[in-house]
Amino acid sequence: MKKALIVAAIVVAVVAGAVFLLSQEKTSGPKFRKEKVTKGEVVATVTATGTLSAVTTVKVGSQVSGIIASLHADFNSEVKKGQLLAGLDPTPFQTSVDQRRADLERAKVELRNAELVLSRAKKLLEAQLQAQSEYDTAKANRDGAAAAVEQSMAALRQAETNLAYTRILSPIDGVVVDRQYDIGQTVAASFQAPVLFTIAQDLTKMQVLTNIDEADIGRVKEGQEANFSVDAFPDRPFRGKVSQIRLSPQTVQNVVTYPVLLDVANPELRLRPGMTANVSVPVDRKDDVLRVPNAALRFRPDPADLEDGGKKDAKKDGKKAGAKPADEKTADAAGAPSGEIGGGAGSARGAGGERPARGDGSGRPGAGFSGRPGAGRSGPSREADVYVELPTGKLRAIHVKTALTDGNVTAVEGDALKEGDEVVLGLATAKAMGSAGGGGGGGGPRGMGRM
Repeated sequence: MKKALIVAAIVVAVVAGAVFLLSQEKTSGPKFRKEKVTKGEVVATVTATGTLSAVTTVKVGSQVSGIIASLHADFNSEVKKGQLLAGLDPTPFQTSVDQRRADLERAKVELRNAELVLSRAKKLLEAQLQAQSEYDTAKANRDGAAAAVEQSMAALRQAETNLAYTRILSPIDGVVVDRQYDIGQTVAASFQAPVLFTIAQDLTKMQVLTNIDEADIGRVKEGQEANFSVDAFPDRPFRGKVSQIRLSPQTVQNVVTYPVLLDVANPELRLRPGMTANVSVPVDRKDDVLRVPNAALRFRPDPADLEDGGKKDAKKDGKKAGAKPADEKTADAAGAPSGEIGGGAGSARGAGGERPARGDGSGRPGAGFSGRPGAGRSGPSREADVYVELPTGKLRAIHVKTALTDGNVTAVEGDALKEGDEVVLGLATAKAMGSAGGGGGGGGPRGMGRM
């Protein structure tokens, strides 16, 4: 019995020690996730996806119906202008040509006979041995026979043309990128010319067709340089130039976009038709500016973590809300639930806790920082607060003005913030620390990463 009590006491002591050590480790760990303010360039870009294609692509079809008798080109075949690509069975077309030739010979015989009759009728009419009406009839028969000859010649030319159409020739120099038919298949050209081959003229010069949202199209100009990547070469960037902005809007699910064409050089033939291109068009740039992670602009701390207990912020918010009580202000803030007033990542807030709004009143995210990765904005400056941790463990708000964002960092202006200062991104909870990177978005309603 005594031995059991001793063992139980040892177990209790071990458990208590472990709890004490864990609590000490927890309290001694960092409370906030932070990142340093850097200095450098910020480039605002417009992003979209597009499709690569050759500058000139020709679909080669057949103007007559028939059976594919031979193929002289396949996928990836390099062809020259006038080269034979395929041949239809010429037997029925050759038969038609022979028949039209026979019809032409018969019409010529009838024409010669009509000319002889007309010549005799003319002599008899001059000798006054035949009536004028008989001469006129002979002349009309001769003219009809001549017209029949012309008609037969036209029918022969049509038959010969159809026979020539059985030879499918390449209209340009290029590479065969698609073939639709095999030997033995029947080509039916009754209503429209079926496509047999697709030929790309020059794969060293390609183009990207992408669609830019109407909110961004005003910042894209012809001649601008653009970057894009393809899934086949994810680590290799490619460059292009905006060559055309088409004035043909496309509306899909109430979203209006405009087709934009990029010219791309492809000397190594790495790019292939049909590849998906992730396009990025730089539209604005600032060099040698202070850069703050966007997560720091979205972070809103608990008032208890502030050095003044949140009194200044409460006073500032009271002025913005017309000196209303806190509960009324919470209920009136854009009709949002009270949990969204904190301005975390879940709330659609921009820099400084203000709801971003476009100048045209559309309600779309505006000049602060866009929610789309890599879609920078370059509108007017906005005011915001970032927080730095004091030696006491409390947070101090630093007022800055935001300028330009690339979707990850934002250029800011302010005398109280300098390069190397550590700004708070969120709470250093287990969930937040386990997430990838320090530049993630905000967490719950009150702060970054709050459980």
